[in-house]
Amino acid sequence: MSSADSSPGRRVSLLTLGCARNEVDSEELAGRLAAGGWELSAEPEASDVVVVNTCGFVEAAKKDSVDTLLAAADTGAKVVAVGCMAERYGRELADNLPEADAVLGFDHYPHLAERLADIAEGRSIASHTPADRRTLLPISPVERPAAAEQVAVPGHAGWGPRVLRSRLDDSPVAALKIASGCDRRCSFCAIPSFRGSFVSRHPDEIVAEAEWLATQGARELFLVSENSTSYGKDLGRELGGTRALEGLLPRLAAVEGIDRVRVSYLQPAETRPDLVKVIATTPGVADYFDLSFQHSSEAVLRRMRRFGSTDAFLALVDQIREYAPEAGIRTNVIVGFPGETEADVAELERFLTGARLDAVGVFGYSDEDGTEAEGFDGKLDEATIAERVGRVSALVEELTAQRAEDRIGTVVEVLVESVGDEVTGRAAHQAPEVDGECVVLDADSCKAGELLRCEVVDSAGVDLIVRPLEPVADRAP
Repeated sequence: MSSADSSPGRRVSLLTLGCARNEVDSEELAGRLAAGGWELSAEPEASDVVVVNTCGFVEAAKKDSVDTLLAAADTGAKVVAVGCMAERYGRELADNLPEADAVLGFDHYPHLAERLADIAEGRSIASHTPADRRTLLPISPVERPAAAEQVAVPGHAGWGPRVLRSRLDDSPVAALKIASGCDRRCSFCAIPSFRGSFVSRHPDEIVAEAEWLATQGARELFLVSENSTSYGKDLGRELGGTRALEGLLPRLAAVEGIDRVRVSYLQPAETRPDLVKVIATTPGVADYFDLSFQHSSEAVLRRMRRFGSTDAFLALVDQIREYAPEAGIRTNVIVGFPGETEADVAELERFLTGARLDAVGVFGYSDEDGTEAEGFDGKLDEATIAERVGRVSALVEELTAQRAEDRIGTVVEVLVESVGDEVTGRAAHQAPEVDGECVVLDADSCKAGELLRCEVVDSAGVDLIVRPLEPVADRAP
């Protein structure tokens, strides 16, 4: 019996926590469930099953995931945990959270419609058993594409007559996954162990999904992965190899109906001059650089198993601004890493002051299960970490507000996203949810999805106050 036959009229809701990569995974799962006969519902209370796509990155995200699972159980629906936390902890999560009817890993994704039918009918599904997913693919990147066809890689559902994805909202912005996994071995990060080794998607597959997203109302594509600068290293020279992203971006920018393409999560040590030039100068590609600096002290970076220095990072920032002086640059930094000294913090402050970034996330270090740094000596006490987070955050708040203020009098292209009592959108230097927004004045006739040329007339923190000048003409393919 097919899953469509076994799930007549059954409704499922998907709740997504965490990053944009999880949002893509949820929409892939929605596509699989719709193809399997399930009706997608935005109302958990009216659903037979609620699927919670969890985040397992840091303690706060894990708590949010557990709270969401508990709230879902209160609806009376069957509750299924999937996503990073489910993949990472599996049976342990199931044992500690009896409110969840099942805890399923990535390997369940291809047959999720059938598994939900089993759960809805009261059949027990064995909880996922975690394993290091880096062991599932060959060590050599060029051998991975063929092997990946036999491994469940979220967001890599394949392509053909139709894209296996269903949009879960009507936002003019859509995340588009270009790769999954990571080959880096940062000492503080557990992601590679449960997301697996780095695997690129075929560029034709990505373009096909982009064309489909344009038909679904997307006007900005937000390219996501764990490490976008590695894109193509496993694809071979005929597909561009390590320069594949430079070839992919103009193709995506030329997709009819797409106004803007944005790249996320670039590794500074892998950010090549040619890639900088393509991002900064290609029409339709946002001159936006999401660079994962994490710190700038060489001593701290070495303990993090990363590369770089304050001067090297400042040189990269200068290189970007030589091509595009108004380019947006954002990063995240970790303070309080084991062994970090006051001199290291001062070096980070020197970098932040010199770089004049548009947005900076500041995080205090905390141990993550199974990471190398968990066993490091030189751990700082919570009070010291909190003091350093507060100090660096205050500096960042001042610097980013100044950077926004410097944009007053300039002209920006704003993609309108929300029309209500206030019209808001984002300029090229502002990524979804993390980098501030533009408040559009005198915009009563604006529609969501419209791209406007606007003059910046004021700022409020990292947010800009803008006034429309004219709509942006369609870009010629």
